[in-house]
Amino acid sequence: MAVAVIAAMTASACTASGGAAPVASPPSGSSPELRQFYEQKLSWTDCKDGFQCAKLKVPKDYRNPGDGELSISVIRLPAHDKKAQRIGSLLTNPGGPGGSGVKFVRESGQAFGKALRDRFDLVGFDPRGVGESDPVRCLEPKDLDRYFATDSSPDNQQEQNNLVSIGKHFAQGCESRAGKTLPYIGTLDAARDMDVLRAALGDKRLSYIGFSYGSYLGAFYADQFPKNVRALVLDGAVDPKLSSDEINLEQAKGFETALRAFAADCVKSPDCPLGTGSVDEALRKVSELQQRADQKPLKNTTGDGRQVTEALATLGIATALYNKQSWAALRMALKQAMKGDGSMLLRLGDLLVERSEDGRYTNQTEANMAINCVDKPYPADLKAAEQVAAQAKRIAPRFGPFVVWGSLPCTYWPAKTTQEVKELTAKGAAPIVVVGTTRDPATPYKWAEGLASELSSGRLLTLEGDGHTAYLQGNPCISRAVENYLIKEQAPQQGTVCR
Repeated sequence: MAVAVIAAMTASACTASGGAAPVASPPSGSSPELRQFYEQKLSWTDCKDGFQCAKLKVPKDYRNPGDGELSISVIRLPAHDKKAQRIGSLLTNPGGPGGSGVKFVRESGQAFGKALRDRFDLVGFDPRGVGESDPVRCLEPKDLDRYFATDSSPDNQQEQNNLVSIGKHFAQGCESRAGKTLPYIGTLDAARDMDVLRAALGDKRLSYIGFSYGSYLGAFYADQFPKNVRALVLDGAVDPKLSSDEINLEQAKGFETALRAFAADCVKSPDCPLGTGSVDEALRKVSELQQRADQKPLKNTTGDGRQVTEALATLGIATALYNKQSWAALRMALKQAMKGDGSMLLRLGDLLVERSEDGRYTNQTEANMAINCVDKPYPADLKAAEQVAAQAKRIAPRFGPFVVWGSLPCTYWPAKTTQEVKELTAKGAAPIVVVGTTRDPATPYKWAEGLASELSSGRLLTLEGDGHTAYLQGNPCISRAVENYLIKEQAPQQGTVCR
């Protein structure tokens, strides 16, 4: 579950215009140690360009809230229209897991509809272990370079040994650098942090829009705190009842579906690097390109010394499938790659994994792994992982092994999960809007259908189209439905379809 690539006052929480702050109490029966977190006041400071920043304290372990704390970084863009009736805070999460909500609001906050920005403080946060919130760090940049470049479609024993070696190295690096916090980095606890943040913001009930993994986080919140739900939009939905193997297999198929849609569009153009024949012929040329990169890495003209292996070329292709607006860049990158130059595919992949030109990475990849590995059980040994990878190659030949083998560190993870995969129903919650895009590569549409049916108050809103997530893609029908719901608490009719 990756993030979308191209998206692009006072010292305490603001109160509703014309009235006192609502009561934002902790769960009934809370211990004194937990209540002190719920009763904290955020101290906002100016952090440039109209944004305000603060730090939220949360328990490291909610089962023992007196045993240490973590610091959560929070940012807000205050409501714009001082004459409008401010509703409260609109919390958001960009996905990942591992995506920085602070960075997302700073870079993309203005892309939210004016009606929302007039009536809500737009609030982002870095979940525990992410970004500026006690981040998990596991590997040096050169080790992450090696991890992403390692052949993820092994053809022989040596290549598989390399995969196992880097997978174990990743897990061991996390254990040595962050072992004491790894058991507490999962979504279950991050959702509880959201409720502490809700209270600290002075909101009696939560308004929230979560993208991709952010939908999963929102579903966990609703299931734990159904009575605290005001309005939740879960966009690019993840189905909580799926196992880790099912998630990987369906995501691999989702990228195949998105690649087919790209190819169908490409072959209509006379300058398509995949030719102007059938879609199947075009897809075969993508496979041939991957095979050439597997046999001999493509050229890299960036000067950073990396070789564009099959894995890095595939990462670049996958990156550009997240957003239809990136298809032109993918056509150009494939044109160069067909001539042996993989530099543009390499740069595309760097965007997704947040690698800067100087070779440094954010902690997105490490946080992504840490959260995923404790959220669900993964294959218990190499043999089990091999079976899933073989199945993935059959159903998604270009992306299956790439997706499945990327999770191999979880097989060797030091913090073993105790969570069971189950449906989340959020019984008793107000209507929750689940948004799905029919040709979404990273969160297949059937996941949105699944989550909407599992939530007791779920309402499915569909975008017939391409790309990952819907609300920030600019579709007027989606924008109206989402913004009307968040402002007026009027959910769209079940089964509404936008085109």
